[in-house]
Amino acid sequence: MSSFLDTYGQAEARRERKLKRALLAIGALALLGLAGYLYLHDYREKRQVALFLKLVAERKYEDAYRLWGCEPSRPCRDYNMEKFLEDWGPKSPYGNVAKARVRRTRSCEEGVIQILEYAPGDEVYLYVDRQNRQISYSPFGYCVDASGRNTNLIDIFFR
Repeated sequence: MSSFLDTYGQAEARRERKLKRALLAIGALALLGLAGYLYLHDYREKRQVALFLKLVAERKYEDAYRLWGCEPSRPCRDYNMEKFLEDWGPKSPYGNVAKARVRRTRSCEEGVIQILEYAPGDEVYLYVDRQNRQISYSPFGYCVDASGRNTNLIDIFFR
């Protein structure tokens, strides 16, 4: 027959083990959720730039031009098809997208900036709008607000 003192403290030890396991599971789920958010947050915008580069590599320039929100039959006012072909066509230095690599992706409030590097110091900043996923050039390599100030302070240290 076991005495009272033989089982003394076992319930507390079991409760403590359960609490440790629950806290560990909650921490693991929070870490997994954070990693998923960081990985998937800009997924659609990154895929849009990848599709654009694929279309340029396949020389489907009209389809690539449509990703800029323009139609060959109804070109954009400030970026017509001829200008697009100057920038991305076969005679352009940026037309050979096999040389390009995505050097950095910056997540901004209303869009994503992907920095394409063709050679050291030769970069193109592409901006993808989150709402309509239209591509355009970004005048800056970092996120700015309406007054032109950098909104991601960490970008100051990691260019």
